[in-house]
Amino acid sequence: MQYLGIEIGGTKLQLGVGAGDGKLAGLWRAEVDVKAGPGGIRRQITAALPELLGQGAGKQPVIRGVGIGFGGPVDDATRTIIKSHQIEGWDNFPLAEWIAEIVGAPAVLGNDADVAGLAEAHFGAARGLSPVFYITIGSGIGGGLIIQGEIYRGCGRGAAEIGHLGVLVPHPGGLERRPLEEVASGWAIQQHARSEIGRRPGQGARLLQLAGKVEQITARHVAQAAEEGDEFALSILQQAWSYLADGICQVIALLSPRCIVIGGGVSLMGERILFEPLRKLVAERVFKPFANCYDIVPAALGEEMVVHGALALARRRLQG
Repeated sequence: MQYLGIEIGGTKLQLGVGAGDGKLAGLWRAEVDVKAGPGGIRRQITAALPELLGQGAGKQPVIRGVGIGFGGPVDDATRTIIKSHQIEGWDNFPLAEWIAEIVGAPAVLGNDADVAGLAEAHFGAARGLSPVFYITIGSGIGGGLIIQGEIYRGCGRGAAEIGHLGVLVPHPGGLERRPLEEVASGWAIQQHARSEIGRRPGQGARLLQLAGKVEQITARHVAQAAEEGDEFALSILQQAWSYLADGICQVIALLSPRCIVIGGGVSLMGERILFEPLRKLVAERVFKPFANCYDIVPAALGEEMVVHGALALARRRLQG
């Protein structure tokens, strides 16, 4: 029995076919045209379906149902998009209904971080563990909570939004509370590096060599310079990891997850640059009775993670 899994992100669109068991029978991937808006993405999906479903020899697979992982908050009751923070025009769109109509099969809708967490809990780095808290760190920060193999959705509009957790940040005259994704995401790392170079002339010489101009510095440049041992780049990352550790410690104190899985583009900075210093910071600050109850690990399923989760969501909700 085959399902269709769809990932709709701010930059990436993926469609996959599989049984929802952690294996893919076919995959289609493209970048989205942000300027074309939601209509452009829907046209891409419509055009991709015949190509994807025709992959491989023999008959086209009969699709039992569709799972969708969308890059933004979704409403379980209405099966609609609440909002996309990357692409304007998705508000209140009945995405599950639209997909079901063009595919000819029932569809279920989920947030992309939720379904990514579902995939990691069933097939990836946290397989067999519970509770699992998943964090994706890219241009923003998202989260998902998986309990006994099921996504926790609160009252039906989402939960586990760690990127919007408030953390205290130094500010002229004292401290201010900022959302975690504003100080620890890939975008935040990029902006902090740029502003510090502007504020402290003579700093960040290696980053300027790598990027060419201050306004072209990205989190990838910061990671590369940090790998080389550049002290300025390391200080930028250390500050971001400090805020991230504060957020994770709050999650541990409140939920006591058995495993914290971190994915997204920033997670690719790896053990030495990200995971080792982050684990150390969390160990120093964590609620001591929970100190030996959790692991912090990188995601294992790569770029297809959300597709795997969308397929698993479809299988769990639509089989039978």
